[in-house]
Amino acid sequence: MAHTDTAPAAKPTPEQMRQAVANTLKGSAGNLIEWYDLYIYAAFSSYFAAHFFDKHDPVQGQIDAYLGFALTFLMRPVGSWFFGRYADRHGRKAALTLSITLMSAGSLILALLPGKDAIGLWAMIILYFSRLLQGFSLGGEYGTSATYMSEIATRNRRGFFSSFQYVTLVGGQVLALLTLIVLQNVLTQDQLGEWGWRIPFWIGAVAALVVLWLRRSMEESLETEQIAVASDRKDVQNAGTLKVLFTQHWKPLLVCVLLTLGGTVAFYTYTTYILSYMNNVSGIPKTQTSVINFWALFIFMLLQPLAGLVSDKVGRKTVLIAFGVGGVLFTWPILGTLAGVRSPFAAFLLMLGGLVITVGYTSISAIVKAELFPAKIRALGVGLGYAIANSLFGGTTPLIGEYLSKHGMRTEFFLYVTACIAVSLVVYVFFLPKNRSRTALDDEMGYAFEGLETRGRRAGRTR
Repeated sequence: MAHTDTAPAAKPTPEQMRQAVANTLKGSAGNLIEWYDLYIYAAFSSYFAAHFFDKHDPVQGQIDAYLGFALTFLMRPVGSWFFGRYADRHGRKAALTLSITLMSAGSLILALLPGKDAIGLWAMIILYFSRLLQGFSLGGEYGTSATYMSEIATRNRRGFFSSFQYVTLVGGQVLALLTLIVLQNVLTQDQLGEWGWRIPFWIGAVAALVVLWLRRSMEESLETEQIAVASDRKDVQNAGTLKVLFTQHWKPLLVCVLLTLGGTVAFYTYTTYILSYMNNVSGIPKTQTSVINFWALFIFMLLQPLAGLVSDKVGRKTVLIAFGVGGVLFTWPILGTLAGVRSPFAAFLLMLGGLVITVGYTSISAIVKAELFPAKIRALGVGLGYAIANSLFGGTTPLIGEYLSKHGMRTEFFLYVTACIAVSLVVYVFFLPKNRSRTALDDEMGYAFEGLETRGRRAGRTR
């Protein structure tokens, strides 16, 4: 879509809205499949662990399988650097197409991989390689798709359209859970352990190929001139490089990391660690926590666009502060009450309460980060900032929670989560730009809050 220099920005036409919807769906579909591919590994690990690891020690085999899951977090910063650099130089479409191709390859490897009995140690090595490949791909997918959906949206609905970043992220987890539930009811435990666990990986590989075909027809959000300049070897220092990011844009990068800190810790607390917490602390059976998790995440997914729309009216900063205040005030009461709950319905309401608070971060995290950086460094800045916070804090949240709970220090975990959210709240209040102020994204593509803009020339793009 082309830039215009007309002023003021016109209201988006129905055709422009249709284009934004179509491109958002194409861009977010890959995000859905990438997160589905990630979560099916965790969901089905207990069924395939004996094929690739120690079958005589199930506990050790499960630990070895979880190591493969941890490797994806290790590779995310690397993937965010590579794909952010690639997207800022060669366009968002090219980077998103490459990332979904690699994700499909990772799922296909596991769908076809022979077990330890057939190829020995190579089975474990190749499995770990597939995890590294998918972690690399996923690291690039977040920053690039968040950037793409923020840029391709109509100017007055950026919060709404970019919220589909987390709609599809959570949707991938919901689909993985649904696949597990369906196969558990269709196949026997023996069938699942022998060959049924391969089915979700085949589904992921085929679905990724479908998304690859869809992404070939989506529009590029960067101007042709921008890509040409960024791709010029004489001008590579101006786009997608760590040197430019660390020397010219280190302040927004630091803000990006710190504003993500509290949100990612809250997200992994209420979507991942809470399952173990309900099993081991609350004493709720696993069969019931799976159902609780499914319905709570399903509602959480549906809330994302609504919160995104609210941010389009009241501003991003207001919504983030609501999350920060809610997280600081209610984390301890929610988790503390959950420790003594035995009713599945009460546990569901508490989990949902935590997720409702967290939606203030997840729904607009993509657009808030995208607004911090100019186009030439946006995909790299968003992706790397998210990956650093996610790898250091989000991915380690279940581990920290499990360790503290095991040693009788549950209140210390409550304090840890609350403190992380409090740090981000300070950033929201004091270090983010004034609510509804103009951003780099506004200067490029039109002001998001049209009725509140001060008079004067409005450089940007109308849709």
